[in-house]
Amino acid sequence: MDLQSLQQRALDIRDKYDKLNTDKRGVIWNEQQIMAGFVGDVGDLSKVIMAKHGLRDMDDVDSKLAHELSDCLWSILVIAAKYEVDLAKEFMETMDELDIRIGRELKSSGR
Repeated sequence: MDLQSLQQRALDIRDKYDKLNTDKRGVIWNEQQIMAGFVGDVGDLSKVIMAKHGLRDMDDVDSKLAHELSDCLWSILVIAAKYEVDLAKEFMETMDELDIRIGRELKSSGR
């Protein structure tokens, strides 16, 4: 599945959350609230990673790891769409910049 398809699926789920939140609470999450949810998901991911390395007790760690990574990806895809960021394009440009920077640093260190 390509990034655009993943993003569309994330937006479809966001639309369902918007309806649910409107029905139950009379509000739709804005960008700041989605970001706050993302921060919570990153915290949950951190706990799972700690469990993966034996620093916390947790059942079904691999399943929870996959779930938390998916939650984080959902937030990134939705935030990118809300701010009209072409994530595929920007990701590739950022990776190209990092590749060049790392290459320069390796060259200057004699590697």
